[in-house]
Amino acid sequence: MFHKKELKKQIFALVIAAAMVCQTQAVSASVVSLQAGAQNALTAPSLQMAETEEVQTISVDGMQQAETEAKADNSDVALTAGAGVMVSSPIYVAPEDMDEQEYDEEETAGAAYGYTNLGIAQVADHLNVRETAEDDSKIVGKMENDTGCEILGIEGDKAHITSGSVEGYVSLDYILTGKDAVAQADSVVKELATVNADGLKLREAPSLDAPVYDMVAYGEELEVLDNGSGSDWVGVDFDGNKLYVSSDYVTVDTKLKTALNMTEFLYGAGVSDVRVELCEYAKQFVGNPYVWGGTSLTKGADCSGFVLSVFAKYGISLPHSSRAQANSGTRIKMSEAKPGDLVFYAKGGRINHVAIYIGGGQVISASSPKTGIRIASAYYRTPVAVTRILQD
Repeated sequence: MFHKKELKKQIFALVIAAAMVCQTQAVSASVVSLQAGAQNALTAPSLQMAETEEVQTISVDGMQQAETEAKADNSDVALTAGAGVMVSSPIYVAPEDMDEQEYDEEETAGAAYGYTNLGIAQVADHLNVRETAEDDSKIVGKMENDTGCEILGIEGDKAHITSGSVEGYVSLDYILTGKDAVAQADSVVKELATVNADGLKLREAPSLDAPVYDMVAYGEELEVLDNGSGSDWVGVDFDGNKLYVSSDYVTVDTKLKTALNMTEFLYGAGVSDVRVELCEYAKQFVGNPYVWGGTSLTKGADCSGFVLSVFAKYGISLPHSSRAQANSGTRIKMSEAKPGDLVFYAKGGRINHVAIYIGGGQVISASSPKTGIRIASAYYRTPVAVTRILQD
């Protein structure tokens, strides 16, 4: 839609050129008329001076009168031959002004769902949002298909956008704009449930006794399939499955999806940088061996030794025991867990294993001699306690 501007500029330039030619011709005709009047004055020598002065006088008065009339009715004025001519000067709109006007029209056409100039992503997977308009610049966010954005401007083949907490540049090849964007939004806008707690359980039925299918992170948006009035449960779509979440931990609204920054994309919304860094650091050691009593992240560690060494990197000292670590911080609910919190498991009613929660319903731990350090579902065993060590 924005690619038609250059053609419009060229057409506009041709119109201006034609108008200037017409103006030049009008001035030439006026000069001829003045010359004819002067020639007539020369045919009566006895009155030459008087008529010349009179013509000059009439010319000045007539132009003043014509200017007054022009101001009154905004019309072009042509005086009697030999009396003077006033040619109006048209006011042109610069091509840049035309672009601004056209851009305003695009904005008006794209005003919907809280956006003044709506753009809609059209991709098979995710559209990268980059820091600058350069193709190799840093990726600062991701847009899923049918994600909405505010278009701030155009730079070549890139759109400068904001969406959610993300601002950056995306390829225009994958963005609908103007009326096309509004039409697409009308067809895809849905009720979305925004998760208000990290580690929210997705259950297979609307009951606390139902099996947990998976967990979702804080800030994630899930399409609502069933939102019964007054119900304690909201039915949502998750990877093509209808699952249920507690209505106490979601906010339901009709809106377009927004982009995720890279932290949200990997860990969910509302997660501090230190938590992200700690989890990224821990994930570097996936695949390394489990060694009972060990604390080496490369040569081998047991579950509490792995946690101890990861947190030591950030200046936090923890005991070398899963039971002792469970009492080292603040106890929280699993639904409140954020990346970097510790999740504990028990056998025979006694805590015997600890893992680091990394968001999205997953944990990382030194699991066993067979598996070593690995990432698994937080529910691969039943959590019995969650402790917050990082007090951010």
